[in-house]
Amino acid sequence: MKPLHRHFVSTSRKVLCTAALAASLTTAAVVTNAPVADAGESEPTPDSPQAKDRGNARLDLPDLVADPAKPGAGSPPGTGQGGVGIPATALEAYQRAETAVAAALPNCKLPWQLLAGIGRVESVHASGYGLKEDGYTTKPIRGPRLDGNGFAEIRDTDKGDWDADKEYDRAVGPLQFIPSTWATWGADGNADGKRDPNNIFDAALGAGLYLCAGDKNLSNPESLDKAILSYNRSREYVNTVLSWMKQYQGGAGSVPNPPAGNYPTQPPTAPLPHPQQPAPPYTPPVHTEPSKPKPPVKPAKPKPPTKPSKPKPPPATVRGLEVVGDATLSAEAGAVFQPSSKVKAVLSDGKPAVRQVVVFEIEKGDTTGGTVFAKEGKNHIVVQTDGEGFAAVPKIKAGPEAGTYTLKAKLYGTRVFSVTFDGKVTEKPAITRVGDTPLEVLAGASFHEQKLLVTGADGKPVAGSVLTAAMVKKNDKGEWVPVAEDAKGPYFEGKDGKQLRTLELPATDQDGQVTLPWILTKGLTPKEPVTYHLRVTTAEGLELILDLKVKPNEAPSEAPNEAPGGTPNEG
Repeated sequence: MKPLHRHFVSTSRKVLCTAALAASLTTAAVVTNAPVADAGESEPTPDSPQAKDRGNARLDLPDLVADPAKPGAGSPPGTGQGGVGIPATALEAYQRAETAVAAALPNCKLPWQLLAGIGRVESVHASGYGLKEDGYTTKPIRGPRLDGNGFAEIRDTDKGDWDADKEYDRAVGPLQFIPSTWATWGADGNADGKRDPNNIFDAALGAGLYLCAGDKNLSNPESLDKAILSYNRSREYVNTVLSWMKQYQGGAGSVPNPPAGNYPTQPPTAPLPHPQQPAPPYTPPVHTEPSKPKPPVKPAKPKPPTKPSKPKPPPATVRGLEVVGDATLSAEAGAVFQPSSKVKAVLSDGKPAVRQVVVFEIEKGDTTGGTVFAKEGKNHIVVQTDGEGFAAVPKIKAGPEAGTYTLKAKLYGTRVFSVTFDGKVTEKPAITRVGDTPLEVLAGASFHEQKLLVTGADGKPVAGSVLTAAMVKKNDKGEWVPVAEDAKGPYFEGKDGKQLRTLELPATDQDGQVTLPWILTKGLTPKEPVTYHLRVTTAEGLELILDLKVKPNEAPSEAPNEAPGGTPNEG
């Protein structure tokens, strides 16, 4: 077997572990195209089937027992050269699982040493069962029958497919999965198209996903404690796993896989000897006439040689990932939108790759910080391919500013399959006021003319847009509604001197601008500042709310200017 570090040097081999992720959530409980957090038991709890008393846990602490990877009495042949060692295949499986989970669930921070701690406690890394380089064992690893006699009672959930017991369940494989737990969290850790709890690559990734479920951060001691309790509801179990995890974090190396043997299973008891039986009494032989010889039997005709069967083709593997639909995603700044684009996973035999996991990730572009997936508010999300191999691009919330970004979709198989979408955030059509001087006047004065600008989705001025300006207030529901025409407050002056609370403005010019006329406050005598509101809208639904602040005026005769019609004004 190649050293593990060489395995990770190769990019194509490195991401093989994450292919397990692509299959990890493929269970009947997973909703098509659902993110990881929605799979099955979204967060296993200490009372889940996996946590029940299932026996076989080896609760021996690192400094109290000879580890199979250490030399000395009780160690299987072919193990360590000193120090703390882990069988090479087991170590590779744990580290692959860490890399796979980190790619899709980076917030979990799963350490491979935690998986190694569980693997040590559950089966001593499959030592003694004949662990092979492909992750399987020559001897099956099955826990006690969970019939309630000394252990938990768990009725059969897999029809005996994994544990060969059609009446009760047994924990199976190097990490001792209950079949019902494996049905939800089963994973393909070696990208061979199978999800088998008896394979240490599959089991390690399944355990990693199970421990991370519920958006846990395992660098948090409380979350770590909760995760291990969900695997086995025992404080002694938690303490033992943590002790081994810390031991491995202090240094662990790869050692050869030990051969099959009795370790760590209990040696079989010797059969009881049979009691001696007295010899039977003598019986004289009975004389019989010799029978006539039978005619010789004709030899049967030799059967024609059977034709050798054709070798079965290897199982199909993921061949690629394709963009279906538009590869460019465009939306207005701040908008939430559902792209119509998809990706399709294809197998080497041309068939769709179903129930594979695709990792979508938004990479920031020039000015589009803040563009995220709408559901989780994060820049990454995991989606499962459906029965036809499709995974839809999830709903996206565009950032607040115009610019570009990149959306990547990745599927981890025998190598990384990746496709890219070009994202564009366009300017949001808007009405803006030219200038930023606060709109404030003394009572009796007038607000100066204001320039308004209308821009489109490309940020360019829009000519010919007709705007309507209206004095508004909020109703009991918090909605803006027009004030009555005879309401007290600022107003526009009509040609006949009539007070107007609603006014249609001329169309915007070639520069996208229009002038908002003087707004008068004649007759207002507030004793303290009052803020009124003016709403400007377009037929296309654009809206701008302007705050008009009117302050008390103790000396109205000192107003410096007059608006058309002779009204004193400022602002």
